[in-house]
Parts: sequence; C-alpha cells; structure tokens
Amino acid sequence: MENNNNAAQSNSIDLLRLWRLFKQHILSVIIWTVGLGIIGFAVAEFAIQPKYSSSAQILVNQKKDRDPNALYNAQQADVQMINTYKDIITSPVILNDASKYLANPVKVVKKAQKAKYVVGADGVRRRVRAAQPAVTERDGQSYDYSAKELNKAVSVQTQQNSQVFTLTATAITPDQSKAIANAVANSFKKKIPKIMNVNNVTIVSHASKGVKSFPNTKLFTLGGLVLGFIIAIAIIITRDAMNTTVREDDYLSNELGLTNLGTVTHFNLSNSFSLNKDKNKGNRRNKRV
Repeated sequence: MENNNNAAQSNSIDLLRLWRLFKQHILSVIIWTVGLGIIGFAVAEFAIQPKYSSSAQILVNQKKDRDPNALYNAQQADVQMINTYKDIITSPVILNDASKYLANPVKVVKKAQKAKYVVGADGVRRRVRAAQPAVTERDGQSYDYSAKELNKAVSVQTQQNSQVFTLTATAITPDQSKAIANAVANSFKKKIPKIMNVNNVTIVSHASKGVKSFPNTKLFTLGGLVLGFIIAIAIIITRDAMNTTVREDDYLSNELGLTNLGTVTHFNLSNSFSLNKDKNKGNRRNKRV
C-alpha cells in the first residue's frame, strides 16, 4: 500500500514537472508546432505534384424481354456481370482505342455519304451524287497516354446490387483527368456491343473538370502541427533528462548518503544596495586602539 502511494506520488510529481517544463518552454513549443505546420502546408502546396480525379458513371443493360420474370433475371445477370465489365473497361481493347482518341480527339459532325447512282432508261448507270467524306471537328486538346499508362490512371468502383458503376481517372491536371475519363467511357460504350451481347450502354454522367485528390493539404498541415508538437516535447524532456543539476536536497542525503549541514538561501540584491564605507572605517580605528 505504501509502495503504491509512493508510486502515485512519484507519477504526480513527474506530471507536475512535465507541466512546469511545458510552461517554461511554451515559446519553443509554439515555434516548433507552427513551424512544422507551415512546412507541411508548403510541402503539400508547392513541393508535391498534385493529382486530380474526375469520374463518369456508366449504366449497362442487356436486351429487354417483355416477360417480367425474364426481365428480372436479366437485371440480376447485369448486376452479376459488373465485375466482368470492370475487367473489360481496363482491357487493352478499350484502352488502346481511348489512347488513339486522346492523341487525336476529333468527333464526327456529319457522317460520310456514299455516291448515288441511277440507272437510266438506256440501261446506263449514271452517278447523280458524288461521295462525300465525313465532316469532323476537333474535340479538345491532345494528350499522349499509352494503354499501359491509362490502365494505371483508371479505376472502377461499383455499388452492391447496382447496374451503375463509376469510372474514375486520375491525372496531373484537371483537364487531363476529365479527358481520360470521358475517352475511356466513350470507348467502352462503342466497343462493348461487339464484345458482349449488350445493346444498351448509357453514360449516365459524363466526367467534369477534375478536382484535387492528392495531396490533402489539410491533412499534411495537421500532420506537421502534430509532429512539431511531439518533437518539441521530446526535445524538452531529453534536455531535462540530460541536465545533471541537483534540484532537491533529499537527493544528496537519500541517493548519495551525504549529510545536510545547512541551507544557504539564494537571494537577489536590489540595485539600491551599497556598503556603508564610513562605518567600516570607524570599526577599523576602534580595533587599532
């Protein structure tokens, strides 16, 4: 019981000592904490290359049947096929097509038309309209991404019992993440009917301009603040532990076995303190007589 009381007293004394050290070095603690917090903010904002993410949502349906039971079974099959769609959307068939589109992003404004011929009364086949090529226009900025790079930049998320899955692209600029997500989604919509018996692919939500996903500036700043506080406390405790100055009289008698002969109290002299020299001279004369 006595040992427990001594241990509790020792712990309370240590905590009290720690609190006193904290108050004595409060300025150092603030400097370390705020300083590393600023460094964490600066690293997140200026030192690390940011990454931006943009997402598109895709809905895939198979051919519909009028039979309600068959329709329900088809929906369940679509849900179970989501994992297959995830594998297909990151396959070279889709990503190579998306890579070509990103390198030369053009869209067809007017489809090509074949030449038109008419057979006359004389049996001669005459051309009444020449073939017309497709009219295309540029659909954004070009980006050089290989299929392998797109595979690393793209991820697919699904929700349980849902036919909608989300395609997310991550890139170094907001525009690039948007372009990659839309390019892969459009390539999947174009290629999937030829790969599987799927006739209804809908891009529910096209990708918009990407938002910053890494690094998290708030998290880096908070981490810097916490790390600065811990380092400051560690330095204070280490310096105090390495300080060999005797702070208590009990240490001399209990630990070193020395006898305490007395205590000389430390006091400070005020600025107005001075010795009375005339009085000292008088005392010296009295001694000579």
